[in-house]
Amino acid sequence: MKYYNNILETIGNTPLVKLNVLTKDVKALVLAKVETTNPGNSVKDRMAVKMIEDAEKSGLLKPGGTIIEGTSGNTGMGLALGAIIKGYKLICVLNDKQSKEKMDILRAVGAEVVVCPTAVEPEDPRSYYQVSRRLAKEIPNSWYVNQYDNLSNRTAHYEQTGPEIWEQTEGKITHFVVGVGTGGTISGIGKFLKEKNPNIKIWGIDTYGSVFKKYHETGIFDKNEIYPYITEGIGEDILPANVDFSVIDHFEKVTDKDAAVYTRRLAREEGIFVGNSAGSAIKGLLQMSGELTEKDVVVVLFHDHGSRYVGKMFNDDWMRERGFLDEKHTTAGDLIQEYSDKSLVAVYAEELVSHAVAKMRKFSISQIPVMKDDMFVGSLNDSHTYQFLVENPDMINAPISSIMQKPFPIVKENTSIEEVSKLINKDTPAVLVELAKGGYHIVTRQDVINSFA
Repeated sequence: MKYYNNILETIGNTPLVKLNVLTKDVKALVLAKVETTNPGNSVKDRMAVKMIEDAEKSGLLKPGGTIIEGTSGNTGMGLALGAIIKGYKLICVLNDKQSKEKMDILRAVGAEVVVCPTAVEPEDPRSYYQVSRRLAKEIPNSWYVNQYDNLSNRTAHYEQTGPEIWEQTEGKITHFVVGVGTGGTISGIGKFLKEKNPNIKIWGIDTYGSVFKKYHETGIFDKNEIYPYITEGIGEDILPANVDFSVIDHFEKVTDKDAAVYTRRLAREEGIFVGNSAGSAIKGLLQMSGELTEKDVVVVLFHDHGSRYVGKMFNDDWMRERGFLDEKHTTAGDLIQEYSDKSLVAVYAEELVSHAVAKMRKFSISQIPVMKDDMFVGSLNDSHTYQFLVENPDMINAPISSIMQKPFPIVKENTSIEEVSKLINKDTPAVLVELAKGGYHIVTRQDVINSFA
């Protein structure tokens, strides 16, 4: 019989998969090292177990102890598997930009999760770096992992991942591309590959808001480079000891939007359901593709699984809220998609002006249709109502019919945005869209403006 003695023995030997669609214009052969087949679904399983085993050997981690670590979620999962098999408790300290899925997964495997604010300095006592250190001091028989400065991190990749890539490519690899966070993956693999062939290029992917690229190019740690960013798992506001800048040939920065968009494209166009840093890695590679030739063999490492980002990069509403979803609006129906689950706010001609003002305030709207006998008979907008009440304050208790303007034009869902825009002017701030399924929605001047953004 062929079987493993425990789940930790299944770590490693992850596949290389040729990319075909996103890299169709790249001259080189591009291979993805897909680390999601590790039991914890990420590359971090490798170094998590290595750090635990080295801590056991050195006496830092004792039987029945508590493992404490600040993590973006993936290292925590690897540590959780090690803790389960080896009988330790685990406390994971995350910052609040990490996906809910990561937090839920850690809790599912028995870890205690502590959440800290993202937008604070590393030295701030509320940061996840400092909270991790404090807990390790306060809790008896505990061990603070510190994946950033724990060199067992990069050793794991020097001993395991690097040799795998060399063997799988039969030594033909010319470029290695990976997102850089703690630096363990790029530094360990980079060191091994350069020992085998010094001409291999090691390209690190950074994000805007991180210090790596400028520090690598200038030797300057510039705090002005640091600001909050959305991309998970890569970039830092510190210089971890695990980052060996000497083996890295170049850092390429990728925007939050491009990282998110290309994460989705990997799933939809290559069938590879991976996480946010993979989107950064493939986009960074494409940005540098002009330096590649037909003779090159590129390995790009994909850190973790897409299931950890279902509520973020793979959620249309999340993407839309951040302006990351490139949607082409061509009809009135496109403009109302965002409100498709909401009812039209209207008033009746017999109601008082004060009722219309109250509804505008409650729903934060600046125009409202007026109805009578189930028909649209007029409209109100905030500027007209304001001007009227300034001149006639007592009209606040008058019927709406006494101050309403002409009704908004009505269009069909398939009416083009061009036609809608012709109807909207200084006297007509909105149109009503008649829905095929029944009912109406409103399209305002601002909706049309937003469609061109």
